[in-house]
Amino acid sequence: MRNIPDEWVGAFVQAGREAAARGLMRCSSGNLSWRVDAEHMLVTATRSWASRLTEDDVVLLRLADGAVLEGRKPTIEVAFHAGILRARPDIDVVMHFQTTYATMLACQDAERINYFVIPEIPCYIGPIGHVPYLTPGSQELAEATIETMREHDLAIMANHGQVTVARDLDHAIQNAEFFELACQIIVQSGADVKPLTEEAVQELLAMRASAARGAV
Repeated sequence: MRNIPDEWVGAFVQAGREAAARGLMRCSSGNLSWRVDAEHMLVTATRSWASRLTEDDVVLLRLADGAVLEGRKPTIEVAFHAGILRARPDIDVVMHFQTTYATMLACQDAERINYFVIPEIPCYIGPIGHVPYLTPGSQELAEATIETMREHDLAIMANHGQVTVARDLDHAIQNAEFFELACQIIVQSGADVKPLTEEAVQELLAMRASAARGAV
């Protein structure tokens, strides 16, 4: 792949396979992108299965306009991947995933749910955004997702799945894993679930903000 080190492509492929192995992406559901430099991004190809991702399933795009520079047709969600990366210079990875418990809640009135049931959510992810159901791959979905992700690091897409952003590939997988754990706790605990106190949440959010400033 032109001007992209083989080890970078290999790391991207490995991240996709790991996400699948952890149950974050099933068959051709879910997609992944990575800003590799100021002008270029990698994204998974349409209909590619993360569990058996290869270099042939990796597409090189020009970040400025999403034009394909090398590889086959990208995921139908490429518009929101590129748009989020352009809107969020502080992050380099976008991952759209679909996990069991998180998607169960995506099929409910997700905006009423308090996801701060474990410290990892306020500490590593922060407040959860919400995107209404819109046709997958549509411009309307892309625009709504980009707008939501301007101020969130993870959002629920109603009746669809989830999207998260992160500084690197490992961080994106970690976000998805922690969120799925929180959603599993919420679903299995039912009415007995006890969220963190507001005081604890604010302390953890402050820690997260402080860590982000230190990373700049």
